[in-house]
Amino acid sequence: MLIFGIGDLQKVLESDSMLEAYSKNYLGGIILFEKNINKKRGKHHLKILIDEVQRISQIPSFVAIDEEGGKVNRLKPEYGFHQTKSAKYLGQLNNLDSTYHYAKLTSSLLKELGINVNFAPTVDLALNLENPVIYKYERSYGKDPEKVYFHALKFIKAHNENNIITAIKHFPGHGSSSTDTHKEVTDVSKSWIIEELFPYQKLIDEGIVTGIMSSHVVNSQLDDSMLPATLSKKTLTTILREFLSYKGVVFSDDMQMSAITKHYGLENSIILAINGGIDVLLFSNNQTAKNKVSPDQIISLIEKNIEDGNISMLRINESF
Repeated sequence: MLIFGIGDLQKVLESDSMLEAYSKNYLGGIILFEKNINKKRGKHHLKILIDEVQRISQIPSFVAIDEEGGKVNRLKPEYGFHQTKSAKYLGQLNNLDSTYHYAKLTSSLLKELGINVNFAPTVDLALNLENPVIYKYERSYGKDPEKVYFHALKFIKAHNENNIITAIKHFPGHGSSSTDTHKEVTDVSKSWIIEELFPYQKLIDEGIVTGIMSSHVVNSQLDDSMLPATLSKKTLTTILREFLSYKGVVFSDDMQMSAITKHYGLENSIILAINGGIDVLLFSNNQTAKNKVSPDQIISLIEKNIEDGNISMLRINESF
C-alpha cells in the first residue's frame, strides 16, 4: 500500500536503501519523475531502469508516473519522446478523436517502457481562472462537467486498451481553488460546487475507472471537520465509496505536500488517511534530505499503530 519516489536514480544501484526495501516487498511500487530520466538516452535508459526495478521486486509492482500531457509531462520531446497536448488545448479543440489519439500515443509509450500506472487524467473543472495549480498549468478540459467527462472517458479507454491503470484526480475537486496544496492548506468550502462530482459519477457508472487520486483540499460542504479530503473518512468513504459506489483503488496525492505535513504530522496523517479510505499512500520524497522518509520508517509507524489499535486491520486488508 506504499508508492515511493526513488530520488535521483537513473540506474539501479543494488546498495540503494529504497530499492532494498523494494526487493523485500515493503513497497507496492515506485513513482518516476523527470529527474529519473537520462537526458541523452531517455527511452533506452528509462526502460532499463524500470526492467531492473521489476526484476528486484519479487512480485509485479506499480511503476507510476504523472503523464497528463502539456505542461505536466515527464517524458519530454527533448529526451526523445513524442509531443503531447494539454487537457486545456484538447478541451478547447473539443475533438474527442484527437483526445483519444494523444492518449493512445501516451499509453502505448508507457506500455513500451514498462510503466503501468498513469496518475491522470485530471477531471477538475476549470472554475477559477486564477487557480495556481490546475488552470495555470492547463490541466483541465474545461468548466463544463459533461465535456470533462467525455474527454476523460476517451483518455481512460485509450489507456485501458494498453492495460495501463489510470487515476482520475483530484477528488472531490480542485478546480475552484485559489491556493496550491503543494505549499499550503487549500480551502474550497465556499467555491466548490456539486457539479464537480459529475465526471466522477459518470466515469464510475461506466465501470472503467481503475483508480482515483484524492486531493488535499479542505471542503466543509462534504466534511465539517475541516480535514483535507485525503484524511477525511466522510469524503473518501461516505461520499466516494457509498454515495458514488466506487469499488476501485484510492491513491493519495503526495503525503509530503505542505497542506498535510505542516498541519497534521507524519504519523497522524498516515492514521487518518488509512482509516479514512486511502488504499495506496504516495510519498514522492521530493524533499530536502532532512525531510525525506524511508519505507522502513513508514512501515514501522503503520505496524505500531495497528498494534496500538489506531489503525484498523480491516482497512489494511481492504487496501490489498
